[in-house]
Amino acid sequence: MDVRVWNRDAWDKKVQQGSQWTLPVSAEIIAKARQGEWQIILTPLKPVPGDWIGDVRDKDVLCLAGAGGQQAPVLAAAGARVTVLDNSPAMLEQDRLVARREGLTINTVEGDMSDLSPLDSAGFDLIIHPVSNCFVPKLGPVWRESFRVLRPQGALLSGFMNPAAYIFDFQLADSTGELKVVHTLPYADETDLAPEQRQQLLAEGEALEFSHTLEDQLSGQLAAGFVITGFYEDQFGSEVEDALTRFMPTMMATRAVKPGDS
Repeated sequence: MDVRVWNRDAWDKKVQQGSQWTLPVSAEIIAKARQGEWQIILTPLKPVPGDWIGDVRDKDVLCLAGAGGQQAPVLAAAGARVTVLDNSPAMLEQDRLVARREGLTINTVEGDMSDLSPLDSAGFDLIIHPVSNCFVPKLGPVWRESFRVLRPQGALLSGFMNPAAYIFDFQLADSTGELKVVHTLPYADETDLAPEQRQQLLAEGEALEFSHTLEDQLSGQLAAGFVITGFYEDQFGSEVEDALTRFMPTMMATRAVKPGDS
C-alpha cells in the first residue's frame, strides 16, 4: 500500500466534497490582510498568537502540507513571499485559485512533507505546518527537513493531534457518542484496521492516519535541533462535534526555533 498515493487521492476527493479544510478564504479576508488585519490557524479554533509569527512582510514563508487556499493566501496578502508544498494537486489548486482571483503570487509545489528536496536549504524564515503530520508514518524526516530549509532563527509552527484520541473507536463515537477504548498506541489505520475498514475509509474520501507519540512530536523536534519556545492546546471545533472534545483537548500546537545567528 502506497500511503502517499492513498492520501493524495483522499484529499483530492475532500476538495470535491467541499471539506471545511479545502474551502478558499474570501475576498474580504484577503482585503483585510492587505491592510494588516489578519490571523491564521494551526488547529481548528485558536488563532496563532501574533508574537509567534511577527511581521511577515518580505519574509520567505513555507506552508508545509498546508494547501487548501486558506493560510497561504492570507500570508501572501500580508506581504510574505509564500511557497506551499502539499501532496494533493486539488488542494494546491485551491491556493492557485485564490492567487488568480486576488492577484497574489504563491509558489505551489506538489510533494511529500517528509522529503523537501525540491526546496533549498536555509531558504525560509518561517514554516506554517497546520495539523497534517498524522498523514505520514514517520515524523523524523518531517522535523529534519524542516530544520534544513529554515534559516537560523527561523521558526517552525506546527499543529498536531493529541495521540490519546486514537485509543477510541472513532466510528462508534461519531455515530453514538460512546467513547470505547479499542486501540493501543501508537495507532495506524494502515495496520490496525481490517482491509474492509480501510476500503470503507477510501470510499468515504478519508485519508489514512497515524497517531505518533508525544515523544515523536516533541522530542522529535528537539532531536532535529529545534528549541521549542511555545505551546498551546485546542479542540476539533464546532463543525466537528466529536465526543472526545467534551472531555479533553484533542489538538496541540508548538513553536520551535532553529538556533544560530540570523
